[in-house]
Amino acid sequence: MDSTPLRDAYRTLLDAAATVADSGDASPVPPAGEWNADQILAHVALVGAATLTAVSSVASGAVTTYDNRLAQDTWTLDRVIALAGGNAGLRDRIRIQADALCALGGPMLSEAELDTPVPTLLLSNGTLLVDEPVPLRGLLAGLAEVELPGHAKQLLALLGDGAAADVP
Repeated sequence: MDSTPLRDAYRTLLDAAATVADSGDASPVPPAGEWNADQILAHVALVGAATLTAVSSVASGAVTTYDNRLAQDTWTLDRVIALAGGNAGLRDRIRIQADALCALGGPMLSEAELDTPVPTLLLSNGTLLVDEPVPLRGLLAGLAEVELPGHAKQLLALLGDGAAADVP
């Protein structure tokens, strides 16, 4: 599996996070009901950790599941922010996760491993998106094609002035 799209999606997300961090506004205020930059990054770090767990489990022959509910819990997000040391620590964590996922999720796994069905539960803003087995390659593709680009746009939207339009 070619990990280039995943690496590119992580790069775009991290560039957006750096743009927000370097904007001079220490904490851009999100619209009501939305996450701030640190919460978005903590969410991405938790999703990355869950994806690494799924990839490692499949590679080791263990049974795994994928459930993103914990990555949406505000208490857990705040705890991850504190444990990572804030924005810079979160960006470092995500960068390292990206390297690991691109190394493990692409060239290391066989086609059979990438096709392994993973029972998946995905929610967004309390809405059920997926509740069925998804091939491991589908989880990685969803991260590259939907999850990371969406959060890159969400980060840039914190800046206003159409900054989100700069993300492909």
